[in-house]
Amino acid sequence: MRKKRKYKKIHQPDVKYNSVAVGRFINYLMEKGKKTAAEKVLYKTFENIQKQSKEEPLSIFEKALENASPLLEVVSKRVGGANYQVPREVRPERKFFLACHWIIEAARSKKGQSMDKKLAEELIAASKNEGAAIKKKQNVHKMAEANRAFAHFAR
Repeated sequence: MRKKRKYKKIHQPDVKYNSVAVGRFINYLMEKGKKTAAEKVLYKTFENIQKQSKEEPLSIFEKALENASPLLEVVSKRVGGANYQVPREVRPERKFFLACHWIIEAARSKKGQSMDKKLAEELIAASKNEGAAIKKKQNVHKMAEANRAFAHFAR
């Protein structure tokens, strides 16, 4: 039986910045279908970024995503009864997904502030190549580097 064909999803840009990346980030930020709440949080985050860094928030957002996206990741592969962590290159869509999730996860794990302030801090930190999301990326790269011996198992 043939595999089902996977169609690429066409993502809608957000209303304010007309950016597909921002629209997708809002969707990842959204909880329980509350998109307007997620939009408010992100737009307030951009205002906070503007106040804190005196730079264009969209450029900082893009720089943060670029810095947080991984190049390699490890995939578990079963060969002859043993599981190997095989390093693989990451597809562009997955790079974006992982970067967004790591940034959001890092912001949510902080305590004591509103989400927009935590997210602003995390985005600014990621744009400067520091913070929890960047640490996560470095750990994934270290894991891939450590398992480079099993790269020949990759398809």
